[in-house]
Amino acid sequence: MSEESKPRVPESDLEELERLKSGYQTIKAEMGKVIVGQKAVIDEILMAIFTRSHALLVGVPGLAKTLMISTLAQTLRLAFKRIQFTPDLMPSDITGTEVIHQNITTGERSFKFLKGPIFSNVILADEINRTPPKTQAAMLEAMQERKVSVGGEDYRLPDPFFVLATQNPIEQEGTYPLPEAQLDRFMFMILVDYPTVEEELRIMKMTTGISDAQLQPVLSAEDILELQKIVRRMPVADHVYAYAEKIARVTRVKQPEALDFCKKWLTWGAGPRASQNLIMAAKARAMLNGQVYVSCEDVAAVAPPIMRHRIIPNFAAQSEGVTADDITRKILDAIPKDEKLS
Repeated sequence: MSEESKPRVPESDLEELERLKSGYQTIKAEMGKVIVGQKAVIDEILMAIFTRSHALLVGVPGLAKTLMISTLAQTLRLAFKRIQFTPDLMPSDITGTEVIHQNITTGERSFKFLKGPIFSNVILADEINRTPPKTQAAMLEAMQERKVSVGGEDYRLPDPFFVLATQNPIEQEGTYPLPEAQLDRFMFMILVDYPTVEEELRIMKMTTGISDAQLQPVLSAEDILELQKIVRRMPVADHVYAYAEKIARVTRVKQPEALDFCKKWLTWGAGPRASQNLIMAAKARAMLNGQVYVSCEDVAAVAPPIMRHRIIPNFAAQSEGVTADDITRKILDAIPKDEKLS
């Protein structure tokens, strides 16, 4: 695509784009005082935040998922709450509950709503698959509607508001896996992997001594809200929209556009939220990299964490050891990144 044909960012937003790029580098530097490695994970979490979305982190215990999220909340100058999901957790333990309040002066009694831990900017929903469906549904409803309804009253959640949920992929006994329709509400499924040899040595040295790391807040809530608006205004060329649409449509096994290996390996393909999130995440990635336009490469880069919980491999794929990520990579190899998509 020629420079002349690229959609232009309004001049008024260019300064904000530069500030975001600078802030992004500062955030990574601040988090590096506490977190070793996990660059891709941090990038994907930030993309979710700047697109006003939520993310699901999957990884074994001990990979600093909780520390990463609480550290990020500090660098973003946001209120942070952790909710540990357990089999006996009730919806009201998350959203809050009404209690009888008595006016000391008049003696009059009335109901008063006590807000639950969900009334914060950044929520860590730890082991969300550990709690029953009723509590999961209350959490996911609040995520979607950004409000809590109690006793016929609506209570708006603070803005910005993000849920970063975790799942333990190993221990599944006594868990309640999220249905596909609920998983679809998360923009990303982020895989948190083991550190490299060098990173693990650094982790050992950092965590077995005395740490005096002082984190400096980089962005305020008001900054984040303004940057979210700029992400929405980021221009996208028609061929990039077509590329993202194609990635989602070729997974739908009953559609004529479906690729042969998708028909062979998938039970179910990605819905419209996949193509929407591909564009939104690509916009955020472009902004974080200081670009003034969105490219097909940006869409391809964010496709794995967006698609891995939206396409369902069938028994044939599982028997061959083919994962959702493998299928996504084959899709990206099969679709050209140019302006001539049909």
